[in-house]
Amino acid sequence: MAVGKITFTKTEREKLAEVLWLLNWISVLTGVILFGLGLFLKIEIQKWQEVMSEQGILYVPHMLITTGLAACGINYLGSKICLDCADTNKFLRWKLVMMPYIVCTFCFTACVLAGALLCYTIRSQLEQSLYLGLRSAMRFYKDTDTPGRCYLKKTLDMLQIQFQCCGNTDYRDWFHIQWISSRYLDMTNSAVVDRVRSNVEGKYLMDSVPFSCCSTLSSSPCIQHNLSNPAAHRHYDQQSQQLNLWRRGCQQALLDHYTGIMQSIALTVLLIWLFELLVLTGVRYLQTAMENVIRLGDPESESEGWILENSLAETACYNFNIIKNLGKCYQVDEDPNINIPTAAADQEVPPLQVRVSVTS
Repeated sequence: MAVGKITFTKTEREKLAEVLWLLNWISVLTGVILFGLGLFLKIEIQKWQEVMSEQGILYVPHMLITTGLAACGINYLGSKICLDCADTNKFLRWKLVMMPYIVCTFCFTACVLAGALLCYTIRSQLEQSLYLGLRSAMRFYKDTDTPGRCYLKKTLDMLQIQFQCCGNTDYRDWFHIQWISSRYLDMTNSAVVDRVRSNVEGKYLMDSVPFSCCSTLSSSPCIQHNLSNPAAHRHYDQQSQQLNLWRRGCQQALLDHYTGIMQSIALTVLLIWLFELLVLTGVRYLQTAMENVIRLGDPESESEGWILENSLAETACYNFNIIKNLGKCYQVDEDPNINIPTAAADQEVPPLQVRVSVTS
């Protein structure tokens, strides 16, 4: 039994072809939107790629860009096909192309859905990438004179100022790394020497943070040093100090930033997928309805169109048998009589003698 069977008159078939022609052109625009969303996401990720441990998450914008370009090409071809399918004679030119076109469109629609789902599921991978990348970048914050790392200080400072964050998970992360270059340490000062010697790795660690951690919302001067010792500051107020530094970690700030972008893109891509699924369904109805008209031999008659000619179970079983039979085509039968000469083959065939009469 056919799934989704509908009867179409000649007028309805022509109307369906015209509507699908218009929808395919709209789908070309949605392909441009997909391309633009992928390009925008790629640019946003590359803005802070220096604080990410890997660039594996770039496969999401690359997939959106590729899918957008494919949408433009496939739907442009679809608009041409649907316009010609209004006429039975013109449909014959596309009859052999229709099924491969529908299969390609189905695969493309599945890629659109996959792109939407990836935008929702990439959060955990992005979180891990940001954590490891920020930890590595903070470790090289002081290396302003090292090639390849000289811009990390500027990048981290701009990140903390723009996103109003401090450290990886919070401002105390700066306490566990040496973020001041050894060039600026006064090694003649006994206090500096004692602090370096007291560390197993010979690092100059302090309970202080860079200037970019200072909150611009605070009316009092920023307290950057001796943060673990409230008694070191006159008129120290714990509540005021909480407003003095950015309390949120940069990992969470960037994660929230990218999550908001991903969710907006995922919702847009999901709507595009639903629209493409509608167009694919309409093309399938048009194909089956026109093929049935050709079988009937009367272009003016009514014809039936469907999504699947048989039920889902029968269609799945039929396709499974096709795949199974394809594997058998490459199997060689183990016949014990192969390559064994027969008695008939051993007999020599006498040559054909032709008599030629000679006349003088």
